[in-house]
Amino acid sequence: MSIAAPIPTDESSAATAEQAHWHALSPEAAAVRAAADPARGLGAAEVERRRRVHGENALPQAPGRSRWQGFLRQFRSPLIYLLLAAAGLALVLGERADALVILAVVFANAVIGSVQEGRAERSMAALRRLSAQQVRVLREGAESVLEARALVPGDIVLLAAGDAVVADARLLEAAQLQVSEAALTGESVPVAKSTEAVPAAAGLADRRNMVYAGTHAVAGRARALVIATGAATEVGRVADLTQGAREPPTPLQQRLWQFGRVLVRAALALFVLVLLLGLWRGLPMGELLMVAVSQTVSIVPEGLPVALTIALAVGMQRLAARGAIVRELSAVETLGSTTVICTDKTGTLTRNEMTVRRLWLPLGADGLRVEVEGSGYEPQGRLLCGGDAPPEPARAALQPLLQAAAGCNDAELLPPQEDRSDWTVLGDPTEGALLVLAAKGGVDPAALRGQAPRTAELPFDAATMLMATGHRLEDGALQVWIKGAPEAVLRLCCDDEALLQAARAEAEAMAGQALRVLAFAAIDGQPLDAAAGVDALRGRARLLGLAGQIDPPRPGVGEAVGQCLTAGIRPIMVTGDHRLTGLAIARELGIAREGERAVDGAELAAMSESELHRALPSIAVFARVQPAQKLRIVQALQARGEVVAMTGDGVNDAPALASADVGVAMGRIGTEVAKSASKIVVTDDNFATIVGAVAQGRAVYGNVRNLVLFLAATSVDEILLLLLALLAGLPLPLVAVQILWINIVTESTLTPNLVMDPLDVRAMQRPPVPRTRPLLDGAMLQRIALMAGTAAGIGLAWFGWRLAQGVELSTVRTEVFTLVAMTQWFNVLNCRSGNESALGHALLRRPWLLGGLALSVLLQALVLYAPPLNALFHTVPLPPATLLALLGLASIVLWVEELRRMRARSLHR
Repeated sequence: MSIAAPIPTDESSAATAEQAHWHALSPEAAAVRAAADPARGLGAAEVERRRRVHGENALPQAPGRSRWQGFLRQFRSPLIYLLLAAAGLALVLGERADALVILAVVFANAVIGSVQEGRAERSMAALRRLSAQQVRVLREGAESVLEARALVPGDIVLLAAGDAVVADARLLEAAQLQVSEAALTGESVPVAKSTEAVPAAAGLADRRNMVYAGTHAVAGRARALVIATGAATEVGRVADLTQGAREPPTPLQQRLWQFGRVLVRAALALFVLVLLLGLWRGLPMGELLMVAVSQTVSIVPEGLPVALTIALAVGMQRLAARGAIVRELSAVETLGSTTVICTDKTGTLTRNEMTVRRLWLPLGADGLRVEVEGSGYEPQGRLLCGGDAPPEPARAALQPLLQAAAGCNDAELLPPQEDRSDWTVLGDPTEGALLVLAAKGGVDPAALRGQAPRTAELPFDAATMLMATGHRLEDGALQVWIKGAPEAVLRLCCDDEALLQAARAEAEAMAGQALRVLAFAAIDGQPLDAAAGVDALRGRARLLGLAGQIDPPRPGVGEAVGQCLTAGIRPIMVTGDHRLTGLAIARELGIAREGERAVDGAELAAMSESELHRALPSIAVFARVQPAQKLRIVQALQARGEVVAMTGDGVNDAPALASADVGVAMGRIGTEVAKSASKIVVTDDNFATIVGAVAQGRAVYGNVRNLVLFLAATSVDEILLLLLALLAGLPLPLVAVQILWINIVTESTLTPNLVMDPLDVRAMQRPPVPRTRPLLDGAMLQRIALMAGTAAGIGLAWFGWRLAQGVELSTVRTEVFTLVAMTQWFNVLNCRSGNESALGHALLRRPWLLGGLALSVLLQALVLYAPPLNALFHTVPLPPATLLALLGLASIVLWVEELRRMRARSLHR
């Protein structure tokens, strides 16, 4: 053919070509505009030329963080800033050993965090490699299979059932082509395609002559002209929305920043207070600054950054073992604070496999209903009438309907194979569901096709809304089977009008329950005249019955939704499917409760922000929504103070996934855009795994609170002890290096035990933690005051008493140093539970806890009895009798907390 249009040679002309209304052009005009030859395809030189203009057929990815950038990213925390300031002050005062210890802690935290996030990124890269797609393309007159990224605009691609569409393309030829566009539009029913031009103003879903990247063919075959690749595709435009979405800080990040700011103010106030007290006592400035350094070191929980990173990493590893890859550590705890889960329907809540739920047979005045058990494509399930096996008349009427469902059908049902564990359908999912129905009723589709070979057919057409096939039966008789929309099929039937009216009423009732309804009819003893068309069938068919099908919920999703509701988490369905369909599934799963409703995209667009804000509590389903509307829904929920998790798998989910507090993408059927926009990828595509991830997030947050309680109690204990000694005119009971030992060595052996605690079974029976609740709330502050006050009082009393006995200062300091360390051994038991006793039998089933305590005891013994450490930490060996006395005194903090817990339990009864 002659080529009339010039080939785009620069980016501006390429962009103009890609933005043209290709759907409004005829196939011939589209080929001319693209400078393409549909019969031969492009030549190698032309392919290379266009690749230079348009680039590879791949979505642009944000540049990944280098290892160095990932390492530096770990330093963005107020606690880290405080530690660096303390290290700098120590260096100024000449305390190099103290400064090096603090810097080592900061370095270790950064290494652990960057290593864990690097592992997650490598897991995602492996997923991307596994999902590399192939495409059949025509070049220089020969068909070849290439990687999708090799396509350029103007290529001619060949599509068949099961093929993925990897670029936007204009159809040049199409034979019964049907395309699943669920990933792009949310529509779960495949779309029939044709080559006829459509108006330029047609919306995306109405461009029946176009196929788009991210979708896939489920039936038929086609030849298509690639008109856009990479970022210029519809998928690429959604990806642009994703890149512009702003990522909110996580609840724990907010609380840690608040906690850090409080510590900064407290450190400054304490520094000034120490200076004033020192000047009041007439201490020399050098000694006074050493006291200030000691207090600064006391107030900073040096072990918190490392322990927090370990807590999140442990949660990340536990989630990975359950099928969830965490791309950012912070996402683990954000899940635990989630108050709303916005979830897609198709493929997330449902199986993305159509299933026949109900049949209607033309028996009696009103017909007979037959319920169909089972879901998905596995041909297992019974056909029941009122819970019992169908009576003989029903069984006799069922066989012709099942034969028509299997015979007037172009799909193929494939059993599990070595490379796949599930039953699958090649072709239209609606027709696949009919094959499964036939198999459940005892009709073998493969055997039927051999016994009743097809002699003629009228393919499904959007105008006639039906399909008809002619067959020759085993006895030589001719048979025509018809299936299609009820209104189309019933017009062909010659049955009694009352029976047809009953069928219409039943079809409306099924549709009202969000079932996709098909009617079946037959013409006995006559051939199918395909040339005469549908009109030749009118008044000759007899009605066989109706079948209602739906994309059913995934197994376990109902229970997972129930767990969400018990845990105070509100699930909301956000789907591109029909409103009635979404609402029916939502009610079946318990997402839509009494008084809650569904809103479609048109209604949402008409709402102002204030109207949406007021309506949100009563909306359970958003249907027929566009990508920008999903983003608006998430942002509106966040404006109400909700912590929003967004689950999804399609391209249309990506902007909302990126904007949500935590985005959760499906790993198996999820698009690359959705995975890249999310923080967590669920590899088994199971909604129940998401709920398990929420529970694990709550476990992480609970462990972090216990961790902060422990570290804060230790810091306040040291501050009180030093301040009270200063006010009492006593020497410093601890030197800076001893405080560092307690804050770093003793605490680092104990804090992992807190973050390794398993999930509390009651965690999912409590409401989410409000975003505004501080990390240290009133109850925790009371516990800190009780534990730290008790420990400081014991330490100061021992210090004053031993000095009064004339014991050397170095010995008394060693005793107080050991006493403070011992109180931490008991406090780690205190901090594991709020109201339950710390001395239960479960204590013996915590190897991490027992091992950490043993290691802490061993290290404390080393610092007391190893001569090199004696010199470094200003300690002296202590006799066993003194150690036993100190251990008894230190245990007082445990018994005081046990009394508080006992009282708390009595008040809650």
